[in-house]
Amino acid sequence: MVRKPVVVGYDLTESSRRAVWWAAREASSRRLPLLLAHVLTWPLEEHVRVVVEGDEHVRIVVPGEGPPLQDVLRRELGALVEGCQQIAPELEVRDEMKYGDPAEDLAELAEDAELLVLGGPRIEVELGALGSTSAELLTRRTGAPVVVVRGVREEPNSGAVVVGVDGSAHSREAIAFAYDFAARHGEELVAVHAWSDLPLDPFTWIEHWELPWGEVREEAMEVLASCLAGWSEHYPDVKVRRVVSPEKPADALLREAQDAALVVVGSHGRGPVRRALLGSVSHAVVNRAQCPAAVLRAV
Repeated sequence: MVRKPVVVGYDLTESSRRAVWWAAREASSRRLPLLLAHVLTWPLEEHVRVVVEGDEHVRIVVPGEGPPLQDVLRRELGALVEGCQQIAPELEVRDEMKYGDPAEDLAELAEDAELLVLGGPRIEVELGALGSTSAELLTRRTGAPVVVVRGVREEPNSGAVVVGVDGSAHSREAIAFAYDFAARHGEELVAVHAWSDLPLDPFTWIEHWELPWGEVREEAMEVLASCLAGWSEHYPDVKVRRVVSPEKPADALLREAQDAALVVVGSHGRGPVRRALLGSVSHAVVNRAQCPAAVLRAV
């Protein structure tokens, strides 16, 4: 039986290096091989000289910068492979360097992967926004689940696994992913159901409309219970805490995920125009979470 790998994209940044270490631990936990992938953007900048030495050899030379760029990258990838094997000696690790468009090539690798892991972008601290490669991969409808490793810790957080639940097929996939992760890592599962898209404080609006809060909360708990039904039989050792909230879903998830090991959401596959107009829970979570965020994409 062919085992699908955990694929991690590496782009020479510290955030992608942290993603490599996270992916190594996760691949080891899943007992799957790990593939480190770096994609050299093509075409290259004009100041880069490309020396062709045959059909299978392309040497990329930056004038005045020493050895060919791919030699530097291969040494870097080799060092990362050794680092992964120090984290998990039994882990099967290989690296691959490709030439092309990072989003396209990583998406192709993700088609045959168990999981795709990406680092947060270099601008995450200043702007809190995903880079173009991560954003494009997250909006695709096919391929493996995507984990964006947020935060600045070298070691994975120990804490709850937070999952968004809204009763959809996408959230059912997210629940399955979250239960599996929580069981393997011995963490608590926090299932969050929130529903408000109101622009103002939802508690103020509830009071203004004189809604029966007790009935609303009871109905929300029933939705949550229905979505979680049966999972405790498969994962009896996972402790579950249920949270219902009239907040915006992204706000409720981010509040619960402040000290979490992982936050998991399902993507409804909204395009960029609809996301800009309506807002997207998955888009908000992966841009603002302070812990790794997993997105189960629409199919």
